Amino acid sequence: MILINVPDPDVTIYKSDNLGPAKDTPASRLYGFIDYKDIPRKVAGIYMFFDKDGQLLYVGQAVSLRSRVREHFYSSKSAIKDHRGEVFKISVFYVKDALDRELYETYIINKYKAKYNVGKVFGYKS
Repeated sequence: MILINVPDPDVTIYKSDNLGPAKDTPASRLYGFIDYKDIPRKVAGIYMFFDKDGQLLYVGQAVSLRSRVREHFYSSKSAIKDHRGEVFKISVFYVKDALDRELYETYIINKYKAKYNVGKVFGYKS
């Protein structure tokens, strides 16, 4: 058995009742993530979207965390496009190595039963 320890988040942001300025990204001006700029650019890692009750909604990996998180709030191809309003908290942790990111993503999806991830789901019971 392989033991995987999920790191604590490096950055966590929460939905605000205040919306960002009109010129800002949809993550801020439409969905209230006014602190999304706290997520670094050009840093690789894992991102996780949670609802207000702490349920894990979606997990992904990216080579540029801020760009990828922001894309989920405006792309018509986003896996959460119909569920953006459910996202209350976004947590990210930095992972440089591509293989490590793949392992963390797959593990988290399955261990914590990410609600909207449909790929990388295995039928075992934990």
